[in-house]
Parts: sequence; C-alpha cells; structure tokens
Amino acid sequence: MDLRLLSSRLLPLPPSITRLPSRLFAFPSRSISSPFPLRPSIPRIRFPPSASGRVRLNPACSSHAEESQLPDSGGIAGSSTLSGEELDSGPPSIWAQMKEIVLFAAPATGLWICGPLMSLIDTMVIGQGSSLELAALGPGTVFCDYLCYVFMFLSIATSNMVATSLAKKDKGLAQHQISMLLFAAFACGLGMFLFTRLLGPQVLAAFTGSENMHIVPSANTYIQIRGFAWPAVLVGMVAQSASLGMKDSWGPLKALAAASAINGFGDILLCFVFGFGIAGAAWATMLSQVVAAFMMMNTLNKTSFGAFSLSVPSPGELLQIFEIAAPVFITMTSKVAFYSLLTYFATSMGTMTIAAHQVMINVFCMCTVWGEPLSQTAQSFMPELIHGVNRSLVKARMLLRSLIIIGAMTGLTLGVVGTSFPWLFPYLFTTDHTVIGEMHKVLLPYFIALIVTPSTHSLEGTLLAGRDLRFLSLSMTGCFCFGGLTLLLVCSRGFGLPGCWWALAGFQWARFSLAFQRLISPHGMLYGDDFYQHELVKVKTT
Repeated sequence: MDLRLLSSRLLPLPPSITRLPSRLFAFPSRSISSPFPLRPSIPRIRFPPSASGRVRLNPACSSHAEESQLPDSGGIAGSSTLSGEELDSGPPSIWAQMKEIVLFAAPATGLWICGPLMSLIDTMVIGQGSSLELAALGPGTVFCDYLCYVFMFLSIATSNMVATSLAKKDKGLAQHQISMLLFAAFACGLGMFLFTRLLGPQVLAAFTGSENMHIVPSANTYIQIRGFAWPAVLVGMVAQSASLGMKDSWGPLKALAAASAINGFGDILLCFVFGFGIAGAAWATMLSQVVAAFMMMNTLNKTSFGAFSLSVPSPGELLQIFEIAAPVFITMTSKVAFYSLLTYFATSMGTMTIAAHQVMINVFCMCTVWGEPLSQTAQSFMPELIHGVNRSLVKARMLLRSLIIIGAMTGLTLGVVGTSFPWLFPYLFTTDHTVIGEMHKVLLPYFIALIVTPSTHSLEGTLLAGRDLRFLSLSMTGCFCFGGLTLLLVCSRGFGLPGCWWALAGFQWARFSLAFQRLISPHGMLYGDDFYQHELVKVKTT
C-alpha cells in the first residue's frame, strides 16, 4: 500500500469535531477497511484509538502489527447485532440497534401493562355499577398501587445488581444477591400486610378528608382484601426483575398475561354475575397477583437460579443494598408522593371530580407504562457498556440515542391514542355526564404530560443503570417540591382539576429536562472516563 495513503488514513480528525454540541446524536466513526480482500481465517489488527475512533488494518498491509484477541460480545449482550464480528467491524447501525431494543422491549411492555391493566379493568367494571364505588377506587388504588411503587427500589436494585454481576461474569454473586433480595421482599410484604390490617382505615380517613368519609368503607373493603397479596406481590416483583436483569422478558410476560386473564374473568364473574361490587374486583385482583408471583418464581427457577432460596443478608450486605436502594427509594417515594398529592387535591373537589380523576389517572398510567420497557432496557443492557468487562461508552451513547428516538415516537403515538379514548369513547368508563364533562376538561394537559413520558423513562433508566443515584434522587425530590407547590397554588386559586393536570405536565417535563442535561454533560457518565471514580457505588464481592 502507498505509505502516503496509509498515513492519511491514520491522521486524527480535527479536535473541534469532538466538541460539537450535538455529540450525543453524532454517528460514531466506522473502522477504515483495507482495499485488499479479507480472508475469513485472517485476524484483524487493532491499533490504539485515535480521535476519530479505532483504525484497523489487514495484516497484509503491515508486517509489524500485532494480533489482538476480541473479547466476548459487548453492547446488548446476547444479541446478534452486537456480537462477534460486529464488535470488530465497529458499532452497529442505529436501525439494527433499535430493532434489538424492540425485540427485548416488546414483551417487556406486557409486564408493565398488566398492573395498570388490572386497575383499569376494576375501574371499568365498577364504573358501570356505582359512581360511589368508582370514587372509592381512587384512594383504594392509591393505597395499594402507589405504595407498591414505593417498593420499586427492590425491583430496581435487583435488576441493577444482577445485570452488573452478570456483566462481570460472576454468576455466584448474582444468585446470592437474588436470594438476599427475595428475603427482603418477603419481609417487606409481611410488614405491609400488617400495616394494611392495623392502620388501613385511619390512613384512608386521613387521605379522603372529613367531607368524603362516605367513601371510606368501600375503599377499606378494597384494600383489606388486596392486602393479603402483599408478600406475593413484592416477591414476584424481585423474581421478575431478576429475569429482566438476565435479559429474559418472555418468561415474566407469560406469567402476567395469565394473571391479567384471571383478573378480567374474575371481575366479570364476581362483579357482574354475583354482584359483589368493589369487593369482587378486589378478590379477582388479589388472586391474579398471587398466581403471577408463583409463575414468575417458577420462570426464574428454569434459568438455573434458585427462586425459592432465601438468604438473610449480613450487615455488610444490607449496607450494600442500602447504598443502591436508599437513593432509589427517595426517587420512587418522591414520584409516588406527587401522584398521591395529585389525587389528594382532586379528592377535595367532590365525588364527581374524583371519579373523573380516577378514570383519567388510570388511563394515563396505562399509557405511561408503555415507556417503562425503555427504562428496563437501559437498566438491563447499559451496565455492561458502562462498567462491565466489555465497557464501551461509544456504544452506550448510541444505545441511549436509540432509546430516545424510540421514546419520542412512542410518546407521540401514545399521546394521540391515549387522548382519543376518554375524548371519543368516555362511555367505556362511566355513563355519568357530569363525570364525562370533568374528564374532557383535562385532555390538553393530559396529552402534553403523556408525550414526554417514554423519553423520560429511557433517560432515568440510563441514570439508574449507571448508578448516578445521588443526582437522580435529588432531581426527583426537587421536581416533587416544585410540583407540590404548583399544585397548592393552582388549587388555592380555584383552577380545579385542570390546574392539577397542568401541574402534572410541568412535573413530567421537568424530569425530562434535568435527566437529559445530566446525560449530555461532558463530565457525565457517558463521556467522562473518570466519572466512576467518584460516582459509582462499588459492588463488593461477598
């Protein structure tokens, strides 16, 4: 080869190119291939990285080059797009990577849909019979579903720790972590069962206020029945997250699909046929959650990890879990507290308003869960790219870009489809014209809040995967404080239910803006090689 041609190919790009503001969305440089044909048996040579990326040449071009052995596949581990020869030839195309994301996230979507779908089925069934019981579902689902979201720190810690341990090729540590977290989930479930039995009525009475005491008996019936499922719900949550941390989304999906079918059939049988009302809906949901938990544990057992093996964590191991779980707990608590505050202010506006809010918030949650698989994708695949044995920040940035693009498209689709149902088909939820009128007042802020949510999930999932937990907890706490003050202001000024939903739209966009600015920062986890010297929570070998 002409030496002048060779030297020109090895020259780095001008430094200004690496400082473009749009670096997050700039395509990574591809390797420069030799003009001579390659035989499959001849290995390729890796030169030291330059500013423009890695340059690899055919051994025929230089007799002084040294052979290098390729590591195991990086990027989205286990996927054909980023394995073997693809690593050698450079990062995959963005469309190929987006395809791999969809293949994982599509079944994972079903996991997140099943929970809100159960509450939405309860809402639709109860709404056809009694507006009073429909209103009672508001505080009832806040108590059951929102408090369950508080324990998402167990789910996130499981997915994060298991994915990180497997990225470092330590299967024994992953099994021990699963056993510890299963024990913690069971203990928390028993505690929540006792809390519901002893303090459930008092919490509901304080939440609804003296002017709505007439809905407390129905709401208490609902939470007491569903309270029997607390241990199963939290144990199933950890088992599901362990499977997702292993990049298995089909097994948990089958379990929750069966649970949703049981819930729907039970609602129809107990509410429509036997006329049990809100109690029948609670029994159907409780039974479906117990079945789902056992099926998810059985799915985990089939992956050669023991799902029924519990291990009491030592003080040092509890500290390790606490280092991850505490910031995540603050993050989830702030989010749940804002949604609970939203329902609290709506409850103070009367029975018809809370009934309308109950319908809209259930449809909203049903739509937002379509973005949760993007967060789970980041939590499952990013640890290997950020701090695994095959660390590659270039591929991590490319994966994030793919997640944001998919999130934007998903958000726009959900905004259009999700707004159409309460606007064009309100009689699916209630026949009360007053309730329907209140629902239609919040359609615009509902749409604005919905379109940004999937992209927000992908950003926050990346922060969780990179364990930038301190920033995530502080930013979510700030958003809660800002959103809470906004809610207090709009409600005191008499803006009613639309004011509450405009506050929700501001809350969602603030989350997106803060997470996006953090991830595109030149000093953040996706650009700074020394970031984890200060920010990464160390995984201790036990």
